[in-house]
Amino acid sequence: MSKNRELIILPKVSKNQLGKFLVNLKNEGINIVYLDPKILTRTKTRLASLFPSTSANYVILDKDTTKPKGKKTGRKFKVLSNADIEKILDSAKKGLDFVIVEVKDWKIIPLENIIAKLHKLHTKVFAIAKEPEEVRKMFSILEIGVDGVIFETSSINEVREALVYLGSGSFDLQAAKIIDIKGVGDGERVCVDTASMLHRGEGMLIGSRANFLFLVHNESVGSSFTSPRPFRVNAGAVHCYTLSPDGTTKYLSELETGSEVLVLDSKGKVRRATVGRSKIERRPMLMIKAQIGDEVGGIIAQDAETIRFVKPNGHLVSVTHLKKGDTVLAYSKPATGRHFGMY
Repeated sequence: MSKNRELIILPKVSKNQLGKFLVNLKNEGINIVYLDPKILTRTKTRLASLFPSTSANYVILDKDTTKPKGKKTGRKFKVLSNADIEKILDSAKKGLDFVIVEVKDWKIIPLENIIAKLHKLHTKVFAIAKEPEEVRKMFSILEIGVDGVIFETSSINEVREALVYLGSGSFDLQAAKIIDIKGVGDGERVCVDTASMLHRGEGMLIGSRANFLFLVHNESVGSSFTSPRPFRVNAGAVHCYTLSPDGTTKYLSELETGSEVLVLDSKGKVRRATVGRSKIERRPMLMIKAQIGDEVGGIIAQDAETIRFVKPNGHLVSVTHLKKGDTVLAYSKPATGRHFGMY
């Protein structure tokens, strides 16, 4: 089964909003939409189409449709019993490029059985979802996941959240030049313990401004005095922002068991993690400011050797060893208005 997974969007917006919505989808890295190719042509958006039309790039066949040459073809199936799964297998063996599987009350078990049966064939399995949470489940079934999810939505934020679950989201991290460092006394800092093992190079985006966030590394690196805690990010002061999978910001003080956060590596590739617990404790703090172009941002972090940033070359640097002129990885964009975590 192919590992090149696709998030296929079924737009649920008005005709007036469709053109802009499709442009936004393209900007987010979406390649395929479930849309009549005639409508897609009128919008002049270079996206592939999945539709019951021989003009589509991915043609959904019905009983009377002859398989067109040079096109990817498949069929849509409703699954209510094991007999329906056998029908999918028989059809796939006849040369279908993909099958679209629609399941109702029972979702996971039927898809597990379909994935297991089609695993050695070249037929891709596409499932249907209406919530970002469903997208996550579809992509993680049997640790293999479906090849694609047809996601019905009108929200770009939901698309971004679903892309995080797919593991294809990314941020453009840049070199931020340190321009100021000083101790600011005691304050409450937040230690975020996730329910995932974090790897070297991975961390969370944290900052005092929502449009300027530093890549704060996890505690997978131990020392003579501390044991590794590869699930932990000693993130920063309670007032600092971090990003959620849906693209909104949260104060670190708002994180609790079950919250979801973004985890990034030094290349900007993003995945989601669930917060297992969040510890707020009073500690000595450092104020660090940095600049990218015309944007200046800051962070207040615990003054300790175990809190590390990531340099542009991938090396780690403790906040206690930072000095003016050093560069670290950060994410920045022009400032915009913000209201309750929304841009």
